[in-house]
Amino acid sequence: MTEPIDFQAEGLLDGTDGADRDARRELLELLVGEGATLAELKRAVAEDRLAFLPVERVLAGQGKYSANEISEKTGLDHEFQDRMFRSLGLALADPDERVYDDEDLKAAETVMVFLEAGFSEDTVLEVCRVLGDSMSRVAATFGGVVGETLAQPGDTERDLGLRYAETLRSLGPLAAPTLQQMLNLRLREEMRNTVISQAELQSGRLAGAQPITVGFVDIVGFTKLGEDVPPEDVGNVIRRFERAVAEAVEPPVRLVKTIGDAAMLVAPQPAPVVDVVVGLVERSREESPLLRGGVASGDGLPRAGDWYGHPVNLASRLTDFARRGSVVTSKEVRDAVGDGYAWSAAGSRRFKGVKGPVDVFRVRTPDGDGNSGGG
Repeated sequence: MTEPIDFQAEGLLDGTDGADRDARRELLELLVGEGATLAELKRAVAEDRLAFLPVERVLAGQGKYSANEISEKTGLDHEFQDRMFRSLGLALADPDERVYDDEDLKAAETVMVFLEAGFSEDTVLEVCRVLGDSMSRVAATFGGVVGETLAQPGDTERDLGLRYAETLRSLGPLAAPTLQQMLNLRLREEMRNTVISQAELQSGRLAGAQPITVGFVDIVGFTKLGEDVPPEDVGNVIRRFERAVAEAVEPPVRLVKTIGDAAMLVAPQPAPVVDVVVGLVERSREESPLLRGGVASGDGLPRAGDWYGHPVNLASRLTDFARRGSVVTSKEVRDAVGDGYAWSAAGSRRFKGVKGPVDVFRVRTPDGDGNSGGG
């Protein structure tokens, strides 16, 4: 029979008293009852995360398989398997340590199916990198929302820890079907937006570069804002910005990524991107934070869910050139979009990293405030 743990003697109650001490003792007893080890408890207390240990245990794997055992069961090469785990953002454990569960085994088996279907290792790793990056952002957003929703004034470690764990037990299983549905919807849009020419059909290979329109929107004066307000207020500004962008974007426009104080959007045609960027910037004149934007078209290269090439570089430079509350575009965008907006020339400009002069145009809705200017 296992000896009961003396929580006080082990220092696990240090720094608490009264009701908080009783709550910690009760939480420790519950965790021990669920199989938590003394080392696990000590580490959580030392790192001031005991309240989150119930959640970690809900989300943790069962530790049924080692990396070597997964490799043996699936036929995956050891070296490739390590690269795959790193691409997903996972730390590599000792190859004989049993830290993986049935879901990890299933994921490895799925990867093997892709490889056997003819996908190259580089392609699979590219998908893994995108998944790892995307899921980290989904988890960060979901975790922040859950934290803000569940924390209540006067909570003890026990209260918050058990409430977190129960919520994740209830809501966690609902996330997978939702993510699957969102993936299906996005894949459908991507397939619709991919134009396959007769030459590509004959060769059996899609061309690398594709016509694309890129738009950037960023927060004006963000660097100075970070110097003048507390970090939590800066975080609130970023969250409002990200929420505004996410709510404004709909197919065929896709939000590629947010980069601190900026967001990158793409679509096959210019008009939808101009609609979103101008809408966001003009609404920001009455709301916080104030935005600016730039839009450019050209041949871009898709890679791992991101885009590279001339239109990306030019759209970024145009955004830097734009003044507060304004949107500027290249001539190609202006010619393609045409009527429906008020346009004014902002001259021919040269931008770092962009070959030759660029004819720049300010764009606004017909009833927009033209005094905010462009570049």
